[in-house]
Amino acid sequence: MDPVIVVGAGPVGLALSLALASQGVPSVVLDEGNGKDEPRPARTVVLRADTAALVDRLGCGTLRDEGVRWTGWRSMRRKQEGRQLPLGDGTTPAPLHIPQHALTRGLRDAVAGQRLVRLVPDSRLDSLEQDGSGVTAHSRGPSGTWWRGSHLVGCDGARSTVRKLLGIRFPGRTAVERHAVAALRTELPWPGEALLHRRPPWPSGGDEVVARPLPDGVWRLDWLLPPRGELVTPEALVARVRDTLAGWCGSTPPYELIDTGVYTLHHRLARRWRVDRAFLAGDAAHLLGALGTQGVDEGLRDIDNLAWKLAQAWHHGASGTLLDSYQEERRTAVAARLRAADQSLPILRSGSGLRTYLPGAARGHDTMLTDSHLGQGALGAPPVYAHSVLTPEPVAPQTAVGTEAGAPVEDVRVTAPDGTAARLRDRLGQGRLLVVLVAPGTGVWDRRHWVSAGVMPRLAKAVAALPVPAELLVTESYPGASAHAVLLVRPDGHLAAAFAGVQPAELYAAADTVRGGAPSAARTGRTADIN
Repeated sequence: MDPVIVVGAGPVGLALSLALASQGVPSVVLDEGNGKDEPRPARTVVLRADTAALVDRLGCGTLRDEGVRWTGWRSMRRKQEGRQLPLGDGTTPAPLHIPQHALTRGLRDAVAGQRLVRLVPDSRLDSLEQDGSGVTAHSRGPSGTWWRGSHLVGCDGARSTVRKLLGIRFPGRTAVERHAVAALRTELPWPGEALLHRRPPWPSGGDEVVARPLPDGVWRLDWLLPPRGELVTPEALVARVRDTLAGWCGSTPPYELIDTGVYTLHHRLARRWRVDRAFLAGDAAHLLGALGTQGVDEGLRDIDNLAWKLAQAWHHGASGTLLDSYQEERRTAVAARLRAADQSLPILRSGSGLRTYLPGAARGHDTMLTDSHLGQGALGAPPVYAHSVLTPEPVAPQTAVGTEAGAPVEDVRVTAPDGTAARLRDRLGQGRLLVVLVAPGTGVWDRRHWVSAGVMPRLAKAVAALPVPAELLVTESYPGASAHAVLLVRPDGHLAAAFAGVQPAELYAAADTVRGGAPSAARTGRTADIN
């Protein structure tokens, strides 16, 4: 059967193909390059806890070996120590920091072991056509090839060919910020911790320096540059390195300079993310990077949102409502992030004015920057799809729990009816809804007792009758939830609704809302094999 055509073999395109494969959907990935990625240690990716879990679930083995989770975060202003925050202690999740080439290599290795993914190097898309049943695309390469797919997703970066062929505008702001970057091996006074230093007291420090640890004693250092300053010469960059290390350590310690670069941040947002059967994701749909927000992290959120909807369409058919919800949810979330950054930047980067002298203003600015780097607050927190068409209206007998409807669920420990124990995140990404019963005490009971006791038989029958595949799970407790609460969770881990007890009719209606209503064209009984 027709696979999904994925254009672009960067982290976002590779992750999408793996996410589709985990849900039984074949894909063809058109790679404009030769399948080899140049190592650039200074080009790194910061993944929030939920996106790191997604990549790990997709089989990327380099996260553990070549990525590092920060043990803490600290901020400084001039010569003063500021906020110190331990990470990974159960309250504040630790981001994962990894070179982008290592992330891409790990995803390529996972793709190599997937029979449902065909990776085609040296293939540059040059045309596409759509009709009522699929997409036809042509790629240039050693031999021009026509491809036929059920859908097509452009993950081909900021200069996206897919976006241009679809005639989609890409407005925004150019050169929002410039940074000089260096990857180096040395010893700093805060092993394992990331550092934000504002207004460092040495002349070449500029307005801001950020240090982020990597494995094997390597650090990535970023210096904020004037928007339209002079070119940064190698000599000037080495001077910044030496002055910064001396400022932090008292004198310049031994160091090995591994990689350097200068990069410019842009803020852009595509007008449309869907045209019939073609979609945009990652940098093809948005560019954002200021204040700690990472483009790859947002791109992974795109594909997590899109993959289960394409899987629903591929296996069962999907309504226009479900496929439209990708643009509605993700474009709205990224637009909010861009607005927050554009509103904050003039305040955070201003070195003068009344705001600078207001009591507590500097501390508040540092907190805002910290939140953005750690995936919190308006500049960094995971999106909430509270107003999505896929989020059921909050009517009785729904109940409130510690997670807002549309927000990512907490990663609690769960048990399946067959006795298998796991974390809730481990059950995501398989194209199924999750129905979670809060049942205190089940952890100490023998499975044969609780699986047929109380509300379980009635709930199991209700889950089996849902309009889309669903998995029934049990948890001892969930933040803010009372005993016998029932949570309906989307395949991408966002809470759809929570009910006070077993409510079969209401649970069915909520599941039908999550799938966007009845599919416009049912497509069932498929098996996938593209070998």
